[in-house]
Amino acid sequence: MAMYTYKVDENVAVLTMNNGENRFNFDSLRAFGAVLDEIEQQTEVNALVVTSAHEKIWCNGIDLDWLLPAVQKEGEGLMDRFRVEMFGLFRRLVTFPMPTVAALNGHAFAGGAFLSFAHDFRFMRNDRGWICLPEVDLGIPLGQVFLAFSRRVLPMHLLEEMEYTARRLTADECLAFHIIRKACALEHLLEEAVGFAKSLNKKREIIHKMKLETNQPIVRVIDETINALTAKTHIPDGL
Repeated sequence: MAMYTYKVDENVAVLTMNNGENRFNFDSLRAFGAVLDEIEQQTEVNALVVTSAHEKIWCNGIDLDWLLPAVQKEGEGLMDRFRVEMFGLFRRLVTFPMPTVAALNGHAFAGGAFLSFAHDFRFMRNDRGWICLPEVDLGIPLGQVFLAFSRRVLPMHLLEEMEYTARRLTADECLAFHIIRKACALEHLLEEAVGFAKSLNKKREIIHKMKLETNQPIVRVIDETINALTAKTHIPDGL
């Protein structure tokens, strides 16, 4: 099965991540971007829902089991190239020309939490699964791009607590902090998320313009970071 598949349900594309824990590496980032291109260019949908085929995990972030040995072998330039591609995907999502809804049917840890923050709305199963920023335990600072995404969704006091303590938030806690729109029983999660997405029946053009305006501070941080990394590593345009 492909890493990412989608089906069209009326005006909604329902994208399913089928790549195990859905960790980020070059292959998964490029496959995700390719399916977004297909949805935008080959369908007429005007809303996107993203869920996971994994029974416990929505997305577990960066594939450190691949990345760390690869960087050790090939050098820091590989890390910079990876960050460029990862941030490029996040930029694509936050400016995607239709509302996006994350249907969190499992854990969203680290990069997976930020991936959920890149969506416009979030629904979450109510019986299990956490949103968590565990970078403090990994010894990795968030960096300006992921901080920008976090500030988009989290109140500052909660961001500081999650960042410094790796606090795990349940669906009920996420609902209380307005991180998610609704906590749902698993058997109703996708139905609820898709039903909400169907109601977001707006023209792509105006949504795209609004996203570029609303998310301009995030886009600026991403572009500045990508430009700096590209100049540092001499990454050719288009890679």
